[in-house]
Amino acid sequence: MTTLSGGVALDLTAVGTAAAATAVCNKFCDARDPSLSSQDRQPVTVTLQSRSITLHFDDTDAMGWASLTKGAAGDEVWLDRSMDGGRTWASGSKLGDTSVPSGNTGWRTLMYNVDDWNTQGVGALRACGQVAGSIACTGWARTTWNAGDRRTAAATALMMAFDRTSKLFGGNGWWTSANALTAIIDNARVSGMGSYQYAIADTYNKNINAQGGNFTNEYLDDTGWWGLAWVDAYDMTGDSRYLATARADADHMYANWNSTCGGGVRWNTNGNYKNAITNELFLSLTSALHNRIAGDTSYLKKAKDEWAWFQKSGMINGDHMINDGLGDSCANNGQTAWTYNQGVVLGGLTELYKATGDTSLLDSARTLANASTVRLQSAGVLREPGEGDTCTGDGPTFKGAYVRGLGRLNNQLSDHPYASTLTSWANSAYTKDRNALDQYGPHWAGGSGTSDYGCQGSVLDLLNAAG
Repeated sequence: MTTLSGGVALDLTAVGTAAAATAVCNKFCDARDPSLSSQDRQPVTVTLQSRSITLHFDDTDAMGWASLTKGAAGDEVWLDRSMDGGRTWASGSKLGDTSVPSGNTGWRTLMYNVDDWNTQGVGALRACGQVAGSIACTGWARTTWNAGDRRTAAATALMMAFDRTSKLFGGNGWWTSANALTAIIDNARVSGMGSYQYAIADTYNKNINAQGGNFTNEYLDDTGWWGLAWVDAYDMTGDSRYLATARADADHMYANWNSTCGGGVRWNTNGNYKNAITNELFLSLTSALHNRIAGDTSYLKKAKDEWAWFQKSGMINGDHMINDGLGDSCANNGQTAWTYNQGVVLGGLTELYKATGDTSLLDSARTLANASTVRLQSAGVLREPGEGDTCTGDGPTFKGAYVRGLGRLNNQLSDHPYASTLTSWANSAYTKDRNALDQYGPHWAGGSGTSDYGCQGSVLDLLNAAG
């Protein structure tokens, strides 16, 4: 006999007769005896009619099991396993489904793997129980495998949203996937955990011919996001095809530079709207390409021309904040000063400084950053204008682009003036806006909201920048 936490005696020969429909084998295969585990960490529990239903983990072997205590004969306990962060799971599989036998007040399942390493399945488990027709489940959680600190845990939670069929985050996210992939690449660089580098080649190979090819389409800002992602991929891997694609993206953007409002890249191939984010991305991409292509002069000229036009365009208002774009009269349209409009330019100016050594570029970046870190802060954290409770759509990705740019500027400046701000925001999000699965919501100061890959990518950018 073996004793569970809480003093419940179990006959292990009778535990967990039901197995998963498809067994997963990593270090060990599903349906391993919990008595063989050297560890019993219990991250989440739930109560049902006075019964305690608990999820247990062996972090060393990346497996988990469920238990039910303070119960009665016939009470049922099992595990659910999800490979997409708890959005879906195998309905009816009830891993290790078992019932408390006569004469006992508690029972437990066998052990099951959290992840499926053979299929790139990044998983989560929850413990469930049923008492007289009523069902309750714990929250989703996972082992510390690829989640040893808050940065790698957030990266692993983001990879749960990486669709293994489309090779895009959220199933079909386009420019938002470029940002999520960038956050994953940056995390590998700063944390040293390279477990998810496969996402780079997977995304590239699956989607290189999608839409306009080479990750281009009619939206020039979409193209810019992908171009920067492939620069990041090139930096990580040294694979020249990523740099070639980034060049194709920059060239596609430049083909849409025209004389409307005196210059600049238009937002869409079907119009002449000049907006901030498209041109900030062009500044960043062309500067980055110059810094990586030996003997380049062409991209450097484009970057210089972009900044010369941008700073005189009128999009930077009197408060040193950047509005969305220019109206029909080529004046600042006064539309929302989104967080990403304040952040991408910081990374772009940092890259252009590296290319030229012109310290006035860092002075301009510092002026902009000083304004935005104050004006966009609420309740001690960065807050998107009109920030809602959802993590779906485009908006939740904006804050990530902001802190990524701020972090790159901060690293370049010798006095690192924004380090304490980034750390404070990261500490708040970690403490107040995180669940047991290390998924984050939209509000870094805490509050109601749901999680999805947009919010998760943004907070990963924050944790990467904060260190």
